[in-house]
Amino acid sequence: MAPGMTSGATKVLAAATDLFYREGIHAVGVDAIAAAAGVTKKTLYDRFGSKDALAVAYLRGRDERWRAYLAAGLEKVPAGTIDRVLAVFDITDAWARENLSKGCGAINARAEFEGMGHPIAGEAIRQKKWMRELFADLCREAGVDDAEGMADTLMLLHEGGLVTGGMGTFEKPFAVARVAAERLMRVSVGG
Repeated sequence: MAPGMTSGATKVLAAATDLFYREGIHAVGVDAIAAAAGVTKKTLYDRFGSKDALAVAYLRGRDERWRAYLAAGLEKVPAGTIDRVLAVFDITDAWARENLSKGCGAINARAEFEGMGHPIAGEAIRQKKWMRELFADLCREAGVDDAEGMADTLMLLHEGGLVTGGMGTFEKPFAVARVAAERLMRVSVGG
């Protein structure tokens, strides 16, 4: 059970996490979530307030698991190195193979909701901005020239890998993205 969550809330969130990722947020109704969780709709609304709030909790839960996975992977690579930046692509590749059978949950959620003001879209965007800032921080630590510009480029490569992998466009998109990122960064730090 998640800290601070009741048993019913934990069941609801687990059911919603499975259903939202597998079927999409719009496609899943609160009746289906309550039934899958073995609780009443009242329990769902009492614990989360709305389907939108539950969807935001779903996205945050996935993001927390991703960040913990990423941090554990980055701990194994020396700080202040290009290898640490590149490790993000390797770690994402491993995460994607284990957790992203239908692509990135945040990208999928954002595609379902228009408008930056929608809480679900806002949560997906917040997660992607965090990822871009992580690239900037790692680039600064590694002494990459124009760390901000490089972070933008790396984010494009990373997100392209997520979309390409989710769509099955070609095999090993993160390996391709990593090679491109390495070429760019090696030039940026003088070879």
